[in-house]
Amino acid sequence: MTDRSPSPSRRSFMAAAASLGVAVSFVGRQAHAADGAKKLIVVVCRGGMDGLSVAPPIGDPGYQALRGAIAIKPEEALKLDETFALHPSLTSVHALAKQGQARIAPAIATPDRARSHFEAQDVLETGEAKVYGADSGWLNRTLEVMGPGKTEALSVGTTAPLILRGKVQAASWSPGKGLDEAARLPTLLQDLYKGDPLLGPAFARGLETEAMAQAAMTALAPAPAPAAETGMMMASTPTMSAPRMNQPGGRPADNRQGREAARKLGSTLAGFMRQADGPQIAALSLDGFDTHAGQVGQIATRLTYLDAVLDGLHQGLGPEWKNTVVVAVTEFGRTARANGTGGTDHGTGSTALVLGGALKRGGIIGDWPTLSETALYENRDLAPTLDMRGLFKGVLVDHLGVDRAAVEKKVFVDSAGAKAVTGLV
Repeated sequence: MTDRSPSPSRRSFMAAAASLGVAVSFVGRQAHAADGAKKLIVVVCRGGMDGLSVAPPIGDPGYQALRGAIAIKPEEALKLDETFALHPSLTSVHALAKQGQARIAPAIATPDRARSHFEAQDVLETGEAKVYGADSGWLNRTLEVMGPGKTEALSVGTTAPLILRGKVQAASWSPGKGLDEAARLPTLLQDLYKGDPLLGPAFARGLETEAMAQAAMTALAPAPAPAAETGMMMASTPTMSAPRMNQPGGRPADNRQGREAARKLGSTLAGFMRQADGPQIAALSLDGFDTHAGQVGQIATRLTYLDAVLDGLHQGLGPEWKNTVVVAVTEFGRTARANGTGGTDHGTGSTALVLGGALKRGGIIGDWPTLSETALYENRDLAPTLDMRGLFKGVLVDHLGVDRAAVEKKVFVDSAGAKAVTGLV
């Protein structure tokens, strides 16, 4: 199969991407992502994103007592309703929520309960009920049932994520060396050392020391000069900087370069999806959500980055935003109580963000189990009330128009218990 020649608009876009040192690869088939086509973007927040920080239930009587020092103060949270708010870092998401274009699923999980990154990410991306139940991703199987060659998909990262691996070849875009790479190593090492009685606490203390050092350096450093821009993108490779000093309430200190780089990442992906022969489906992975120690600063930095990526998607898609749904999910949540190093350990229920101009205005997605002691899962985690596959099913059927029977039989096999969430779009 040979690559087709890009259209002039796409050629210029690819040239701009190449000027940043990024790699772009589209497979040679006719795509149909013209204006008006429904678009789906799945953002995988790897490491176990703390849902009780993403959407703090400040109106729940058990929240402040359970969270203690890592709780978001009600006066600093971005209020959604009488029970829920958003983390102070999620300013762009909050603005969309006020327009009815962002909602939360505050107690969601995959079917996996092992609390292992590797197993939980496998289940999240394959869409299976058990670990290692398939060697293809549910987004790739979606492409199969939609008809190979009719829909283009794009994975963002140095390697294609499992969610898009399978029989249908997907395009890939590697933003180049530096994309979010600073966040990956601590995630891997924390998971490796957390069970070791000697190395676990030592590594946690090391992370706290590093965070304090970064805070001190940030306080002494002059404000960064605005980066020059080339076309629609900055003339630098998007990177994720180390954690910065945080203000009270978990709000990150000003990090204009990092936020702008993240926003450009989102807008670049949006630029691909705006092309007449561009992708209709995309998957993007963000690392660094494994907050075993010093969570307040780490989660603020990570959510600032996530918020900027989502803002870049929103702004970059322009009129096509009205045809788009974005789902930001994670493999599991974190413990309801903080640990001894100001962090949280691997948990169960978390929060998913659902955004887009195609979204219907509404309240929370799913039910809220509360944070009462008797409601916690195994007396430690937020109890999930919504199977993540049900959320995905609803988006595929109602938004992308995928045949419901095919979704049940070929995309999410053995998922009869995960009822599709309807009425989102």
